[in-house]
Amino acid sequence: MPESLSRRDFMKVSVYFVGGIVGATVGLPAVGYLIDPALGGVAKEAWIPLGKLADMPEVGKPYPFSFTRVQVNGWERTATSHGGFVIRKSDAPDDLVILNSRCTHLACTVNWKEEERVFLCPCHDASFDAEGAVLDGPPPRPLDRYAEFRVTEDGILEIFYKEG
Repeated sequence: MPESLSRRDFMKVSVYFVGGIVGATVGLPAVGYLIDPALGGVAKEAWIPLGKLADMPEVGKPYPFSFTRVQVNGWERTATSHGGFVIRKSDAPDDLVILNSRCTHLACTVNWKEEERVFLCPCHDASFDAEGAVLDGPPPRPLDRYAEFRVTEDGILEIFYKEG
C-alpha cells in the first residue's frame, strides 16, 4: 500500500513549487537585464561621414575634420575624439589623401602651417609634409592614413573607421 502524503508535506511541496515559479518569473528577466549591457557592444568599425566633397577646399589645401566615437563597455560609456585632414590631389573624387591628425610619436594633434606647407606637432617640433611623410623630429613613421573611403551618391565623403 503506497504511503500517503501528509498535510504538512503537501504544503511544503506546494510552497516550494509556487515559490520556484514566482522566483523564475521574476529572477530570469532581472538577471537578463543585469547581464545584457556586458554582452552587448558597439561596432568596432563604421563608415564615418566627413562632409560634402564639393565643400572641401581647392586642390592641395588640407581640409580639417573631426568626429567622436562612443564606446559602451558594460555600464561605462567612453567618448573619444578623432580628427584628420582631407587633401585633394586633383579634381577627381577618388584622388584624395586622408590623414589622421595624431602624431605617430606621442599622439599629439598636428596642425597645418600654410606658410611652410607642413603639418607641425606642437609637442616635440616634429614636422610632416602634405603626404604625411616625416620631415623632421622623433616620429617613427609617417602620419596614419584612412585608406578606405567612398563618396556617396549625395556627394558625401565617408571614411571607414576601424578601432585600433
